[in-house]
Amino acid sequence: MADTAQQGPRDALTDVPGLRVGHARRVGDGALTGTTVVLTPEGSAVAAVDVRGGGPGTRETDALDARNLVQRVEAVVLTGGSAFGLDAASGVACWLEEQGRGFRVGPDPAQVVPVVPAAALFDLGRGGDWRARPDAALGRAAVEAAARTQPGAPVAQGNTGAGTGAVAGGLKGGIGTASVLLPSGATVAALAAVNASGSPADPRTGALYGRLHDGPGAFPAPEAHARAVRRLAEAAELSQARWAASVRPPLNTTLAVVATDAVLTRAQAHKLAGTAHDGLARAVRPVHLLSDGDTVFALSTGARPLAPEGALADPVFGMHAELGPLNEILAAGADVLARAVVSAVLTAETVDGPGGVFPSYRDLYGDPYADR
Repeated sequence: MADTAQQGPRDALTDVPGLRVGHARRVGDGALTGTTVVLTPEGSAVAAVDVRGGGPGTRETDALDARNLVQRVEAVVLTGGSAFGLDAASGVACWLEEQGRGFRVGPDPAQVVPVVPAAALFDLGRGGDWRARPDAALGRAAVEAAARTQPGAPVAQGNTGAGTGAVAGGLKGGIGTASVLLPSGATVAALAAVNASGSPADPRTGALYGRLHDGPGAFPAPEAHARAVRRLAEAAELSQARWAASVRPPLNTTLAVVATDAVLTRAQAHKLAGTAHDGLARAVRPVHLLSDGDTVFALSTGARPLAPEGALADPVFGMHAELGPLNEILAAGADVLARAVVSAVLTAETVDGPGGVFPSYRDLYGDPYADR
């Protein structure tokens, strides 16, 4: 076993064995929105949530309170459409019922009630039609897409699923994912739908906040940044002229799922969701505003026993590595979420439509990390 953490094989949420991801989206005819479903292994996963944004749109998050009855969930839904888009979770719940998956409430195996936590981001009107939003049919399409994937399949990123209509600080947002394999053998991974009021890029330099630790190579050339600032201002003017179908100021919300195959209790999973928000704060500034509904779910598939205290610690985690394997998982959750945000921004593609102009980071700056 290596003595330092390594990037997962796919650098994706699906590096956690048993997790599958499916996307569905609606684009065109006024639509620019979508839904992403994280499907757990048969038998479900321990789940928790930490909501820190001031304007969340959620469903079944109270069920994840450690004081309540249901301890495990079959799926988590991230969706566009604000509160309207939470309808997507109904389609997922109906599909799970058909599979006989859910909380058993009677002697018949078909008597199940799937608990499907969901959170929505605000993308209303970004395709031009205020009423174009996810519904139960789109949720079903997303969970069916997840069910069709093979174990460890790559995860589509950028303008897909819940990231289809995402925007972050004027830049096109999207779906991003990342993973790490710890020295203990545990995998920690994240998937994010980046749709923030704040920006993933420093407005003074254009550097991505989540990559500032890369040093001088993280900073675009000054002339490239000057051009990008002009293009962003032009895009904002065009968008304002087209925003009759939307709202000002814009509303947002970044959503994420952080997962591990290590055995965690509900309380430990809750702590993982909370520390993962630190990764969001590293990659987007500012975060957790009243106009955001930033929400992080945590999942534990429980396939790997948590390494005992005193197990091999990764020196890259510094002092907290000495405090035990659980702290390594907590620290890794923040790290992979920060990287997932960067991946979302770098894989997003420019949108120029009736709901606005949303330039991608790569169109403005290229990819300064292409050679890394």
